[in-house]
Amino acid sequence: MAHRGRLNVLTNIIGKKYGELFKEFEGDLDPETVQGSGDVKYHKGANGTFVGPHDIPSPVTLASNPSHLEAVDPVVEGMTRAKQDLFPNWDDAARGASVLSLLIHGDAAFAGQGVVAETLNLSMLPGYRTGGTVHLVINNQVGFTTSPESARSSVYATDVAKMVQAPIFHVNGDDPEACVRVAKLAFAFRQ
Repeated sequence: MAHRGRLNVLTNIIGKKYGELFKEFEGDLDPETVQGSGDVKYHKGANGTFVGPHDIPSPVTLASNPSHLEAVDPVVEGMTRAKQDLFPNWDDAARGASVLSLLIHGDAAFAGQGVVAETLNLSMLPGYRTGGTVHLVINNQVGFTTSPESARSSVYATDVAKMVQAPIFHVNGDDPEACVRVAKLAFAFRQ
């Protein structure tokens, strides 16, 4: 996922303890590594359990995300497929419904990094199929100090997803109810 908000996700969704997080920022290195993680703290991944409003626990994995933002996309797809393959006797529909990948992007990275198009292009092939991924693209209109008119040839940052005929929903983040409706719609379509 994108840099901003990652610490919030680590603590409030994944369940990482605040004390553990703060210790990492104070230089407490993982003894299993030679010189620490080699990356900034908010790029680290984690496994945890999210408990929703109906007290149903869901295992959650947040992949480590290096500075090369979208390089993690095919890794997440592979992790998803590997977890789905742990259910070998299920049919493709049940296997696809069992594990969901969610990728969170910035608009400039989604439109401008070729690994996104490559990952989408492979997504329908039998060896790579996961049943669909929900992509959340946060369009802040600025990418790496580049204005939208200089960042891409298409009208929308999400136009690259048209290559696989994926539905694209545009919603204003200032309208939380609309965001929830679109999230439910995207999840229902994916399932």
